[in-house]
Amino acid sequence: MNAAIIGSNGYIGRHLSKYWLEQGYQARFFDVNEQSTDHLPNYSSLNLKDLDAIKQLNFEGTDLIFLLAGLTGTSQAFANFSQFIDLNEKALLGILEQMRATNPKARIIFPSTRLVYKGAENTPLKEDAPKEFKTIYALNKFACEQYLQMYAQYFGINHTIARICVPYGNEMDNSYSFGTIGFFLNKALKNEDITIYGSGNQKRSLIHIHDLVRALTCVALAPEAANQTYNLGGNDTLSIADIAQAIAKKYDVKLQNTDFPPLDAAIESGDTIFDSSYFERSFDFEYLQNFKNWLNAI
Repeated sequence: MNAAIIGSNGYIGRHLSKYWLEQGYQARFFDVNEQSTDHLPNYSSLNLKDLDAIKQLNFEGTDLIFLLAGLTGTSQAFANFSQFIDLNEKALLGILEQMRATNPKARIIFPSTRLVYKGAENTPLKEDAPKEFKTIYALNKFACEQYLQMYAQYFGINHTIARICVPYGNEMDNSYSFGTIGFFLNKALKNEDITIYGSGNQKRSLIHIHDLVRALTCVALAPEAANQTYNLGGNDTLSIADIAQAIAKKYDVKLQNTDFPPLDAAIESGDTIFDSSYFERSFDFEYLQNFKNWLNAI
């Protein structure tokens, strides 16, 4: 298989690129930086805000396109709406048009987010669960899902959507993790107390980054995954408080609660628990990592 991995310097992109090469697959790598963070072969700089640069891409001979670049965020997207629309929605549309022009037989693998779902207390969410969009980023992602479905219906360009809840872990450097879990760890490693908003009782599904790139590779290599949407949920469902308490205990720091800032309270989704049974059944997939063992090992 020959892939284009767009966003190869990002958190998921770095891990997927490493795994892809370890498996012996061919790829070209793209990101906005002039140089590849990991000195990848066949690397090119690509500014996704530059639609003319996207028009120079040639996907001839490419089987799969992983679009792992873009902006993530919640409340900050309101002040930076233009960048979120440019780097998420416009960039995808530009790539889809280039696929249509140079290789409509390629399939695009698109990571979506837990934030497209309406949270439900203690309720595992299947792919068809009710949707709700509390942030520009969440709406960006759902709009992108709709664009992918349009291009499949109108132009025969195949896609696979992988909705991801909370990835964690790091096999590339010493930062250990990413996002909320990475924030908690960095505080603890500096011997600083960990602060969480509210009670922290809201639950999340966690997937280790190694399991995530295995899952992404699994759906990418499966022809039957064309035009399908999968939840990739991982081995664990834990509350924010559970996660913070485990890290605080390991590093002997205190855990403090504070009130939500008003905007953060308004956009909080509550429990987001993935039902990933459709993916797991379809591919007989087993997760290799869990949060407790990972935390004990680092």
